[in-house]
Amino acid sequence: MLIVLSSVFVFSFVACKKNKCADCHYDKAGAEIELGEKCGDEMEALEANGYTDSTGSYVVHCGH
Repeated sequence: MLIVLSSVFVFSFVACKKNKCADCHYDKAGAEIELGEKCGDEMEALEANGYTDSTGSYVVHCGH
């Protein structure tokens, strides 16, 4: 029984963290450009790779 409860707790913790969401933005020419709320893998990818448009690549910040 203890093993089952421990497994459920660990799974819940990992699943909850993966689906975490936050508002994301990048800075461009002194202005903060909002990207909206991003979650899970999409949020992690934006923070790791940044955001690129026709004017360049930018570092993305998401509030955790």
